[in-house]
Amino acid sequence: MILENPDKMHPNEKRAALSIAGIFSTRMLGLFMIFPVFALFAETEFENITGLQIGIAIGIYGLTQALLQIPYGMLSDRFGRKPLIIVGMLVFMLGSVVCALADSIEMMIIGRALQGMGAVAAVLMASVADLVTEQFRLRAMSIVGMTIGLSFTLSLIAGPLLASWFGVRGIFWVTAVLAIIGMLLVWFAMPAIKKQSFQREAEAVPSDFLAILKHTQLLRLDLGVFVLHAILTAMFIVIPLSLRDSGGLISTEHWMIYLPVMLLSFVLMVPFIIQAESKGRMKQVFVGAIATILLMQLAFMTEQSFWSLFFWLLIFFTAFNLLEASLPSLVVKLSPADKKGTASGIYSTSQFIGAAVGGVLGGYFYQHYGYNGVFEFTAVLAAIWLIVAYSMEKPLPLSIASVPISPISEADVESITEQLLAYDGIYEVVVIVEEQRAYFKIDRTQVNEVALIDYIENSQQTN
Repeated sequence: MILENPDKMHPNEKRAALSIAGIFSTRMLGLFMIFPVFALFAETEFENITGLQIGIAIGIYGLTQALLQIPYGMLSDRFGRKPLIIVGMLVFMLGSVVCALADSIEMMIIGRALQGMGAVAAVLMASVADLVTEQFRLRAMSIVGMTIGLSFTLSLIAGPLLASWFGVRGIFWVTAVLAIIGMLLVWFAMPAIKKQSFQREAEAVPSDFLAILKHTQLLRLDLGVFVLHAILTAMFIVIPLSLRDSGGLISTEHWMIYLPVMLLSFVLMVPFIIQAESKGRMKQVFVGAIATILLMQLAFMTEQSFWSLFFWLLIFFTAFNLLEASLPSLVVKLSPADKKGTASGIYSTSQFIGAAVGGVLGGYFYQHYGYNGVFEFTAVLAAIWLIVAYSMEKPLPLSIASVPISPISEADVESITEQLLAYDGIYEVVVIVEEQRAYFKIDRTQVNEVALIDYIENSQQTN
């Protein structure tokens, strides 16, 4: 078995993590910068527009992203990661240009759908797995995940600012430029993938879909991310209107509330993350955050002022950011050792479908039942999630790792599995002969991966 075990990430691995994070951020900014300003823009720009049309335009990207992200990943196995990323960014750029030039809400919806069709997320995550060795993959994934979160935060601030400088159509032109920057990062910053292989930890396996869809604990998380993003998308149909009408802010001033809200929410969520991850109170914190989301939906239905909106948004985004950080971690903790990529793919698909459904139904309820109708809808969604999450299992503090083991045959599987399970801190082992690799669930507080690899090599030599 050959495996590099340097004490720190190789410069090429750091370059891979940072460049892929940069590509992700260009796409995330482009998708979300219109959230704080689109409803106000659409009301004045297009004649006879309905709430449903606004909701579809905001959320339609989620439907096309959900439909295409797993196929993109599969195609990248055949045609290469970089070519598929370039294709996705070109489609994303085309959608941005269509939005910038749209003279009707229907054309805007088409443009937003095209933006979602540049569904390169799965390909980017597979690229991380190709370019970063196993022991540093979790760190690289964390860098990408933090970048995604920061990009969403920045988008809420940058959207109103860019609208004040260039108009809302200017945001879409900036998005097209971001797509070009993303492609330049692929060409010049992202390292060449010299040895591309199928990455079970980052890619979906169609034959595993049924097993994951039958996994009730993972289904709870899929429902959770669906609800979370449905609520978020539905809220942004009406929150910009409320900030204008009740908060007294014109659209280009909305960054003044989003900037302190997002910064403070990140600070406020830190103690809860410490309680969840370090003190073993993940379930209590998780369920408490869902209950907070529900309470905030009810709070938004009360009479509003600038300061009440500020406070409700602060509490909402503290809980939202906490859940957004916790959900992917729980997917890893609860997914089978050899099915992480499939579990993550279905989870991401649920997230994007949630955004699409939230846009459509949020727009429908706004059109027919007004501002409070949207929050009655989101409150029902949050209540359903709270009931489902309350019965979830308490997750163990586990993560997924893998090592290549060769040469092995079917006759070796049982002995290798027994040897690994005998090692303190390993809770599940799956050996796949076709890949000459073992996948396992480990408690990283107990397992030193370098020592574990030495243990496996010595065991093989003994046998």
